[in-house]
Formats: sequence, structure tokens, C-alpha cells
Amino acid sequence: MLTSPLLEKLIKQFARMPGIGYKTARRMAFHVLKLPEIEATELANTINELKGKITECSICGNVTENDPCIICTDSSRDNSTICVVEQPSDVFALEKTNEFKGMFHVLGGHLSPLDGIGPDDLRIKQLIQRIPDGISEVIIATNPNTEGEATAVYVMELLKPFKIKVTRIARGLPLGGDLEFADIVTLTRALQDRHSLEREE
Repeated sequence: MLTSPLLEKLIKQFARMPGIGYKTARRMAFHVLKLPEIEATELANTINELKGKITECSICGNVTENDPCIICTDSSRDNSTICVVEQPSDVFALEKTNEFKGMFHVLGGHLSPLDGIGPDDLRIKQLIQRIPDGISEVIIATNPNTEGEATAVYVMELLKPFKIKVTRIARGLPLGGDLEFADIVTLTRALQDRHSLEREE
């Protein structure tokens, strides 16, 4: 325990974040402590504003301040292709590559029976509803781990009746990794080298 319970409380709050250990959380807390009051206030206000204004896009499920989001309303994007991802952070990661110019669909997670997460807990029905709307290709970009692969296969089976092209992002992403932690070159190659998920009969 530090000499300040309040500082210890802030460290514990930071340590709850994904990928943040206690030492990193401690550095972050001491950084905040050293901030000029105006910058600390701006940080706190930004967090409060974020929680109050950010909502979910009614079309793709991405985070946005305005519904529909800026991607769904961009007329320059290819609205015949949808890239299916697990989380809004994956949209951000893929957008950084400047490789994909189509639309997105955020599932809101992955299938995980052990955690009680089934198809009805994800935005899978909303995806299926979008397919008849002139969609010619669906790119499945779920994470390359057991749950992500299971989700990809499940979505692929649901898309079979539509007779559209279904692809899966390919090489460059290690098994067990997360999209949001991959570098731009890796993500770009994964998009370029996506492969068909059609199975041989």
C-alpha cells in the first residue's frame, strides 16, 4: 500500500485495463499526478464526455457519436463488401491499414459456450439482415483463436444460402493473437491474402 490510498485506488483502476500490469498502471497514475491541473481536468472531462456521447451505430455496431456512423454514411466506400469483426477496436485497427474500403459489421464479441455467449448474444442476426442489400462479399475477420475460428465457421454456414463470396483474413496473424495488437503491415497482408471459406462438398 502506498502512502496515498487515493493514488493506490487510481493505480488499481488503471490495472483493470486490458494489457496493463501493476507496474504500468503505477507509471500511468504517477504521470496523471504530475499533470498540470488544467490537463488533468481535461482528461477527466474527456472520459466523462466519452461515456456520455459515444453510442452504437444502428447499422454496423461500431462506436460513434452520431448514428449512423461516419463509415456507414461515407458514399465513397464500397457498400457491396462487409468486413465482419468482433469488436470496435478491430475496426480501428483495420482502418489504419488504408487497405479496406468497404463496410464493417461488429459482432460485439465471439461465440464462447463456456462463458454462456451464444449466437443470440452477438449481432449475427443483424449481419444476416444486411446481406440481401446488394452485398457481394463478406470478409470474416474474427480473431485467429479458438473462439474466433468457431465464430467464423458459424457465420460462414449461415451465409451459405446467399450464394455470395465469403473470405477469411489469412496469413500474418498468429494463432491466438488479437487484431488490435497486430501491426499495420501484418493486417495489410492478412487483408490482401484473404481466402475463400467455401468448403469442398
